[in-house]
Amino acid sequence: MMSERSFSVEEVSEAAPVDKAPPLRAMAERNPDYLEGFLAKAPEVTPADAPGGELYDEVILALRQIFDPEIPVNIYDLGLIYGVEIDNGHANVTMTLTTPHCPVAETMPGEVELRVMSVPGIASAEVNLVWDPAWDPSKMSDEAKLEMGML
Repeated sequence: MMSERSFSVEEVSEAAPVDKAPPLRAMAERNPDYLEGFLAKAPEVTPADAPGGELYDEVILALRQIFDPEIPVNIYDLGLIYGVEIDNGHANVTMTLTTPHCPVAETMPGEVELRVMSVPGIASAEVNLVWDPAWDPSKMSDEAKLEMGML
């Protein structure tokens, strides 16, 4: 059952005046003071060896050139790299493998060390192989999951 709607009409002889907007040319001459502080602020500089810095990005690029021999995905997107720290030209990479019985368990850390040390600006590198937390497919990037048909 629908309720009946009603409305009323009120007749008025005149409406209250409404302020008008300023002319467009007056707006164009306005000083954009809201941008003044934003434009005057110098951009933040990311140190080269910090995440997002040039040297850090080059190390990540080098790690993305190493592929797992059994899975056609690079070790970075596979989620095997847990951390990269760079301090005064020394890189410290924390990584894992898909399983402790991985056939490349003896050679992969050495390959990672050599690739990282090949980056200009990196004088030495240390690779720490850890098993905790254990690797699982959830650590993979979306690109790696797509490559493997998991998305």
